[in-house]
Amino acid sequence: MSAPRLDGERLLARLKELGAIGRGADGRLVRLAASDADKTGRDALVGWIEAAGLEVAVDRIGNVFGIWRAGANPQADPVLLGSHIDTVIDAGIYDGCTGVLAGLGVIEALKEAGVVPARPIAVAAFTNEEGVRYAPDMLGSLVNAGGLQVDEALAVIGTDGTVLGEELARIGYAGPHEPGFLRPHAYVELHVEQGPVLEREGLRLGAVENLQGISWQRVTIVGEANHAGTTPMGLRRDAGAAAARVIGFLRDRARASNTPTVATVGSIAFEPNAINVIPSKAVFTVDLRDPDEARLQAEEAALVVYLREIATSEQVEVSVERLARFEPVRFDPRLVALIEDAARRHGLPWRRMTSGAGHDAQMMARIAPSAMIFVPSRGGISHNPREFTADADVVAGAQVLLDVAMALATPHSPHPEPRPAGP
Repeated sequence: MSAPRLDGERLLARLKELGAIGRGADGRLVRLAASDADKTGRDALVGWIEAAGLEVAVDRIGNVFGIWRAGANPQADPVLLGSHIDTVIDAGIYDGCTGVLAGLGVIEALKEAGVVPARPIAVAAFTNEEGVRYAPDMLGSLVNAGGLQVDEALAVIGTDGTVLGEELARIGYAGPHEPGFLRPHAYVELHVEQGPVLEREGLRLGAVENLQGISWQRVTIVGEANHAGTTPMGLRRDAGAAAARVIGFLRDRARASNTPTVATVGSIAFEPNAINVIPSKAVFTVDLRDPDEARLQAEEAALVVYLREIATSEQVEVSVERLARFEPVRFDPRLVALIEDAARRHGLPWRRMTSGAGHDAQMMARIAPSAMIFVPSRGGISHNPREFTADADVVAGAQVLLDVAMALATPHSPHPEPRPAGP
């Protein structure tokens, strides 16, 4: 048996080929979940899975799996690698796709080296991780982990009025398997960082030990429309001004804190949205994140108190709708140590870190030991066509993923035992 080595050129070629699928005449990459472009991307992925000699399985929510059932116990719970291939609007080519294609490359490398694993190894591409067309995000992995009933998820109506289940059937990816049919022994996800930390510190790899909790809310403030010129400032019920005060409160509170808390108002709409009319209504979203559940709850509570104050001081009506709520996740310490150990063996400068973004791994952590590997994002830019990770970093991260997968699937491999944390 030769030492497994990942085919970096093949991985990078596939990454670029997949990145060309879903580009419009304007050159923008848009491959939303269950769209025609998503079908084409899925078809390409399934073609590569089949060419690798793996079993293809699709569940009812459209999650795609490539399964290598080999070794002494082909029916054992598999080591699962993966991520997603759907994109945001005007996307880059690395987000999600790196983890899926690297996972496939890992299995191919092990097969080609003649490795006989003690349990199956599989790669997954989860449906609708981005949540752009259908809500919530991480939907496919959430359903897979039992956090949302499949029939409820299939009935979700998209931003374009389509129904997820109908669209999956239309593109041929409404599979026969019940979500969760493949219960992993462990789950490991390679992903681009989507932030500036690794690049700023001159590091090649991140061993992700936890993931921030996420609180999404929609706030509606109702005031009274009136003439912008004839209504004295003291007599206004200005929904727009009230919204502005809330936005300022969130920003100032987060910036004044010595914690990792972040707060974002990412969308806002006024009614009647006219230059010379005092807004009668303001609707905006609030995104709160923190790796500590107690602090996240404290931020949510502070917002509730402030909204009550605004309702009184601005003489407006305030209502809040919960859009999504995920508790912080702590990844499996043994898996994190395996990632660190592999980084050492390959001479890659690394650090432990927190993920500021949501990922499929946070859902999979509900049902199996899970962890993530980060590789640097140039300028910390993601969800943007300028998203970029150097080829060498993509391949290095995939090689670390290979080492971790081999350690998990071949317990008697010659890898040394993980050492205590610390570079």
